[in-house]
This record gives sequence, structure tokens and C-alpha cells, in this order.
Amino acid sequence: MGAWIAVGAAVVCALLPLAWIRSAALGRIHPVDGVPGRPAAVVLGAAAWPEGPSPLLARRLDLAVALYRAGQVERIIVSGDNRETSLRETDTMTAYLVDHGIPADRVEADRYGYRTWDTCVRVRDLYGVREAVMVTQAFHLPRTLALARAAGIDAVGVGDRSMGARRRSTVIGYAREAGASVKALRDALLRPAPARTEV
Repeated sequence: MGAWIAVGAAVVCALLPLAWIRSAALGRIHPVDGVPGRPAAVVLGAAAWPEGPSPLLARRLDLAVALYRAGQVERIIVSGDNRETSLRETDTMTAYLVDHGIPADRVEADRYGYRTWDTCVRVRDLYGVREAVMVTQAFHLPRTLALARAAGIDAVGVGDRSMGARRRSTVIGYAREAGASVKALRDALLRPAPARTEV
């Protein structure tokens, strides 16, 4: 009997973070042409390659371009790891957006967005974001929305659902969300400070 109770408790502990994330994101995920307008789009970082953004990152940026062109957002904040070891994610993201017609003065770069929670806290505190469209892959979007809302941002989201040429990366992304959800709930409850305070 005790073993079954332990198993049941383990299952509940495993499912609770996922339930919290799904609940927080409920009704807040939209297509580009159906998303409520917000002052800013926040694009979460992903791998940059020497020649430019990875396919997954490029698809996130394409969504942000579409949002801006449709008048759904007034500015775009790109957030990622801008260290040389990460091939300057936010520099790469900014260049891509400008190359695709977004005015440079409409793009801001959070160079220290090392984790999703850090991004949410930093864009709130350092960039004054209180309402946003969060932009990332579909597998990452529910967790992103849950954390943004936990940080006090009225967030809705647009997520890229295409597998594209990087099917393996997308499948891995869905699989890792189960473990990442536990960390997300911990972050939201404990509210640790972001890794950096610089803009």
C-alpha cells in the first residue's frame, strides 16, 4: 500500500507543473492574424549559426516580422545569449529583423536572456514590458506564457508549429518540456533574480 501511495505522489508531482503551465496558457495561444495586439513582441533566443539564425530561430523571427507588418506590435525585443560562445544570438536576431524590413529603432536586444525566466523578468524590469506577444516554437510557448504571466506580464503568444527540416530538434524540444516544466514552476514560486541586470 505504501508503495502505491509513493507512486501516486510521484505522479502528482510530475503532472502538477505541466497542469500549471497548460492552465496558465489556456486561451492565450493564437495565430498571427488572431492574436490580440500588444505594444511589444518578445522573441526568445535559440541557436545562431555562423551564417545566421538556425532554422528554428529564423521561424520565430519570421513570426515577429509578420506581427509587426500586421500592426499587431509596435516594437520587437529579441532576448538570448549574446556571448561569442553562442555566436551572438541577439546580434544575429537583430540583423535578421532589420534585413527583413523592420526599422532598427523598433528592435531592442536583451543580451542576457540565458533562461526563459530571466527573459521574462528582464523585459519586465529593464524594458518596461507589461503586455507582450511572446514568440517562440509551439512546444516552448505554454511554458513561456506561464512564466511571463508569473512575472506579471499580460502575455499572449504565437508559436511556430512547423517541423521543417529540423524535425529532430522539434521532437527533442517537445520531449524536454516535461523536465523543464518542473524548473519553470520552481522559478515562478521562488522568483530568483535574473542572471544579469545590465541592458
